[in-house]
Amino acid sequence: MNATNGAAKILELREVHTYYGSIQALKGISLDVREGEIVTLLGANGAGKTTTLRSINGLNRPRQGSIRFQGRDITGTAPHEIVKRGIAQSPEGRRLFPRMSVIENLEMGAFQRKDRSGIREDMDRVFDLFPRLQERRNQKAGTMSGGEQQMCAIGRALMARPKLLLLDEPSLGLAPIFVERIFEIVSTINEQGTSILLVEQNALMALDHAHRGYVMETGKIVLADDAAALKTNEQVRKTYLGEG
Repeated sequence: MNATNGAAKILELREVHTYYGSIQALKGISLDVREGEIVTLLGANGAGKTTTLRSINGLNRPRQGSIRFQGRDITGTAPHEIVKRGIAQSPEGRRLFPRMSVIENLEMGAFQRKDRSGIREDMDRVFDLFPRLQERRNQKAGTMSGGEQQMCAIGRALMARPKLLLLDEPSLGLAPIFVERIFEIVSTINEQGTSILLVEQNALMALDHAHRGYVMETGKIVLADDAAALKTNEQVRKTYLGEG
């Protein structure tokens, strides 16, 4: 993966502290995503990865620190406004509307948009990326396999035409063949111009496809480096790649 060191920062988190009630989930984390990058966030369950995404997308407002997107502060911005500005998320567990068809789920991703021709264009793009969704376009989303549902969840996020895509555990619970396919598509989406912040349990697969990575432990960033360097880091290999 070529680094994109010269590119502008599309996302900047600085000393972000986020709480659930009185429990502090994020303890002053700072990270960046540059234009055109895939950045992965690694860590055990409970490390604070999902909370980081929820802080970015407005679902959990940080108590301290700042979040900037394309140079503008979005720290206290409402979630629907953040989507409008260009950040969309494919959540952990997919969260589709199970009784609605694939097409209807995809349309929900574009609910804030008024540009009909652009929406049609993006629907075609999703079907190009995921031909299986086109085959199943009228099928109820809840009746599809896990891999197909994951494709639909990513497709729905893309319908918002995001500049930054947040992916939360896209490979969770999927058969290996689907995992490879999903990651190929993640790389394609990135090559088409979308920056990506990826939370993923499958550390090896994530580091294979990312430019850079951060490692989280109990609400703090403990390591940050290029993906290739993290793959050879002894601590990462032992803890996340199951070696040693």
